[in-house]
Amino acid sequence: MEPDQLNLLHSVGTPTLHPDGGRAVFAVTRPDFDADAYVGQLWELQTDLGSHRRLSRGFRDTAPQFSPDGSLLGFLRSRPGDKPQLHLMDARGGEPLQVTDQPLGVEDFRFAPDSRSIVFVARVPEAGRYGTVEGVGASAEDPRRITAFQYRANGLGYTADKRAQLFLVDVPSLEAEPFIEPVGRAAKDAGADRPGPLPEPVQLTSDPADHNSPRFTADGARILFTAALSPDADSTLASEVYSVRRDGTGREQLSGLSAAQRLDCAAPVQSRDGRWLFYLAGELSATGLDFVARNAGLYAAPMDSPGEARRLTDAETVDLGEVLEVVPHGDSSVLVIRRTRGACGLLEVDADGTAATLVDGPVVVTGAASAAGRVLVSYTGPGTAGDAALVGPDGLEPLTDFSAELRSATTVSPTVEETFPAPDGSQVHGWVILPEGEGPHPVLLNIHGGPFSQYGWGYFDEAQVYARAGYAVLMCNPRGSAGYGQEHGRAIKEAMGTLDLQDVLAFLEGALGKYAVMDGGRVGIMGGSYGGYLTAWTISQDHRFTAAIVERGYLDPPSFVGSSDIGWFFSDEYTGTDPEKVRGQNPFAQIGSVDTPTFVIHSEEDLRCPVEQAQRYYTALKKQGVPAELLLFPGENHELSRSGTPWHRRQRFEHILRWWADWLPSGRNQPADSSPER
Repeated sequence: MEPDQLNLLHSVGTPTLHPDGGRAVFAVTRPDFDADAYVGQLWELQTDLGSHRRLSRGFRDTAPQFSPDGSLLGFLRSRPGDKPQLHLMDARGGEPLQVTDQPLGVEDFRFAPDSRSIVFVARVPEAGRYGTVEGVGASAEDPRRITAFQYRANGLGYTADKRAQLFLVDVPSLEAEPFIEPVGRAAKDAGADRPGPLPEPVQLTSDPADHNSPRFTADGARILFTAALSPDADSTLASEVYSVRRDGTGREQLSGLSAAQRLDCAAPVQSRDGRWLFYLAGELSATGLDFVARNAGLYAAPMDSPGEARRLTDAETVDLGEVLEVVPHGDSSVLVIRRTRGACGLLEVDADGTAATLVDGPVVVTGAASAAGRVLVSYTGPGTAGDAALVGPDGLEPLTDFSAELRSATTVSPTVEETFPAPDGSQVHGWVILPEGEGPHPVLLNIHGGPFSQYGWGYFDEAQVYARAGYAVLMCNPRGSAGYGQEHGRAIKEAMGTLDLQDVLAFLEGALGKYAVMDGGRVGIMGGSYGGYLTAWTISQDHRFTAAIVERGYLDPPSFVGSSDIGWFFSDEYTGTDPEKVRGQNPFAQIGSVDTPTFVIHSEEDLRCPVEQAQRYYTALKKQGVPAELLLFPGENHELSRSGTPWHRRQRFEHILRWWADWLPSGRNQPADSSPER
């Protein structure tokens, strides 16, 4: 894959199934260089025939949902430069009707069981901010008085002045006459009470907290949601499941175990038979802060006794943290997505804890829907950036092929699974992606972020771009990664740069020993976020690497506290608080040992790993004479490589290949005439 082929990456969103199971709708989104934005439309799939067609023609249409009675299709539509708004259309197709005009857009929505109303989530801007006063821009707003730990979030900015609240809106008739804006004499005589073009929503919540994942109960009388509403909410990561009546009154807390075990809850749903409450949660210990490598689990409680919740999935071995969604399936069962060994499979779990695996193997399920006994999923895999498939008795039955153009335009390098031993006997699992040709090929050791994350079987544009450029790409999941059990993930708690370093080097050495086509004398190392951390740490400890790329890195734990949106808890939980022990895990404290040429890449609006981490690291390298470059992207945040603007993502790839051409050239990636002397 070439950098200019990013526009061929079609991703498929979570599908929705018509109640009769015969049709499905999903969003297909792709980067577009002309718009320098992500564009996409809704597609309709006939599940019996496998035929599909484009259903909508908006700039960016996403998150489709059929109404429970099957008559309507709701979705979010974004116009160029605008926030997403809720739209409705006849389930058979036709012109969509806009339902909301929220100043900061709509984030989520769900139909009531009777299909006559919708609950949605929208951020409510504080008066005087975010354009609520004409002529007062961001730089002219009043100062912000901060009294809490949590007041910013990467990609979102300030949070306390635009909390996510719940709204209820009646479903308008699609048969009514369209609204006509009065002009002239009619406008003068219309009066203030004349109905507007959109139905008027009712705000249900107003607490100074974000309210997420709204779902109606099976009888439609109450609305489930999650929020952090406890008195100590600012000093913990805990959140709970609540419900309110349809008018916003009568709030009840439904989750919560004991003072000894706080929870971070998500995705509450009621079973189809109405008897059970299901939700996902990660355990945080009594402090409410010990989030390190906690496997998210599925909980269930009787609806008439929600305090009797119990965990249905094993805390050590089953991790449901990749896709935080619970899908009602049978009368008393749900579907959840399990993260394990680089894959994301699909489980069916009953309220009694009985579990069955519906999808496993080398695939990453990204969303699921269930209706009329059918299960449809969206997924990615080694040969597809996104497709839809039915779940059959033998696994996935693909119904689409949105990556056909990608495969015809470029070579998709095979992803080969490997396991190599670490010095202490632990097995390091990962993948090797080899370029075309006999070699010997220069090698790029890639390290993922997180650290409680994983490389996996999904189509990975990074690996494909580097392999296309002539590099052997290595990707592994060292200790600290997700998908191998909590013990594996928590092994680096207060010990970063120890077992994880051993594991990535062991995988490198194992691959070099097995594959003669790899050039062991020409090896580069690169990673982002935690991967940037471990790259920076590795080159301070091991000097075998020809060059390095440190991207959006967590590079100085002490300065991370107070500057990062998660800094107030992240460093203490991962590196501990003892100054000497922190120094022994701190790349910046070891920077004097670095002599590897290093390319530092960062985004100016990164609130997760603030840009000062990169600026200080780059400056220190320059001061000690290490060849170094700093690449800063305006307008981007921590998610640049995944969801940055298409042109910036393309330019990022071009600069990365230029750096490797200069310091680690391959047969296909040669330096330009202006390359630095090496």
